[in-house]
Amino acid sequence: MRLHRIPQVDFSQSYLMVNGEGNREIPVPFGREVRRALWHYIASYRPKPEYPQVTQLFLSEQSLTLRPFNNMKVRCSMVKMSSKLLFGTDVLDWQEGINVSRMREARAERARQIMREHGIAAMLATQGDNCRYLTGLRGPDFLPQLWYVLFLTDDDPVVFPHAGWLHQMPDQAPWIKKWRIARSWLGGICGSEATREEAKLFASDIYQELKESGLTGEKLAIVGFDAPAREALGQLGITLVDGWPIMLEATAVKTEDEINCLKMVAAICEAAWYRVWETLRPGMREIDISHIATRALHNAGAHTVPSNACRSGPLTFERGIDHAGRIIQSGDLLYLNMCGVTYLGYRSCTIRTLIAGRNANDKERGWYKRLLERLNAVIDAIRPGATTADAAKHLPPATAWGYQDEAEVLALEIGHGIGLHGYEMPIINRQWSLEHPQVFEPGMTLAIEGREGEFRIGGVSLENMVVVTKEGAEIIDHMPRDHILEPMVSHRWG
Repeated sequence: MRLHRIPQVDFSQSYLMVNGEGNREIPVPFGREVRRALWHYIASYRPKPEYPQVTQLFLSEQSLTLRPFNNMKVRCSMVKMSSKLLFGTDVLDWQEGINVSRMREARAERARQIMREHGIAAMLATQGDNCRYLTGLRGPDFLPQLWYVLFLTDDDPVVFPHAGWLHQMPDQAPWIKKWRIARSWLGGICGSEATREEAKLFASDIYQELKESGLTGEKLAIVGFDAPAREALGQLGITLVDGWPIMLEATAVKTEDEINCLKMVAAICEAAWYRVWETLRPGMREIDISHIATRALHNAGAHTVPSNACRSGPLTFERGIDHAGRIIQSGDLLYLNMCGVTYLGYRSCTIRTLIAGRNANDKERGWYKRLLERLNAVIDAIRPGATTADAAKHLPPATAWGYQDEAEVLALEIGHGIGLHGYEMPIINRQWSLEHPQVFEPGMTLAIEGREGEFRIGGVSLENMVVVTKEGAEIIDHMPRDHILEPMVSHRWG
């Protein structure tokens, strides 16, 4: 589209002519970011005019001039990028980065605050993410319930580490004052009788700690324990309540340091995305792409890297089967779920779509355009005081893809909280949000994802990490997102 065909905009002088008061045209100046956005709209999204005489900048989906009459309302969803970090993964004596001591203390205080609001004086939690949030510790997770924490509102937490960790950790974590050996039945492999005996020892240890704190008559919130553990505690007269809703509420709102951890892991993932982008070419296998991403993530400073699922070609829609070992062919769409990569325990959740060997065609760009526009609308609807229902209404119903039940797109068209856990509050989808809305608060962090395509033909996917600020949601992963990532020039044919 040549510039002289759009008389309302002057890129050389950076102004846009708009109708002002009295239907009078007035110039509105704009800066570099707006100029880039307008260029991109013209190059990629502006419909081809229905008639040659149509020269207006913004056109309807029917390729006609937008006119403010007949009560027509036009609203543009504008997403905002979050500020980038001023520091890296190294610890420096001359620059404040992520303050881990402050983060530990702030998390523990928030947990205590939420517990007090619910009338809970003690919480017994297992599973690594829960224990890390409450104490700042990590431990073994090769089996469930290997270690656990008795967390108190008015006293120091009591940590029950597994075997060798009991002897290794106390001098490494001086902020924890009380250490006890954990009791585990290793998922019951010792047999039912031994399990019951070990569970009784476990319950007796917990009861003794509660007794010393004068809490045996109080409710004990419990998170992540199996039936033998619950039965043994109940047999000692301890009143148990579900502690998982308390953990969800506590972890929903993040501190500044937690948000910076998520920004850091997003930057780490960006390094891997670029490495995959510059390397992808026909003839590679999906596993090759996963290995390249894994190495790049470790090199950039990731603390843990899961097996990143790579999907290509006809397996890109619907998103399901992974690790198929396909050989990537010319024209295949491809994406990775770069999710669960951690920095200080905080997890990534990002997806970008690439294409091998050629540029995307009109159909593929159309899929991506629909996807981008609706995710932008969802993100734009996220602001303090609004609800998940306000955001979920921008997601199509499952019937849009020929499905009968919203469960058929569960975790495919969704927004979900992210942090130490891969899925936290709040949740955005049509399955629950419209009838059970949750309110957005500043400090919440979410991943917003969706997909488009045709079954066994191919598809596109996009996922962004966002943080809720006082002004609205901001995207914290800065990898290009407004188009399919087409091959570098040396890897392109046609």
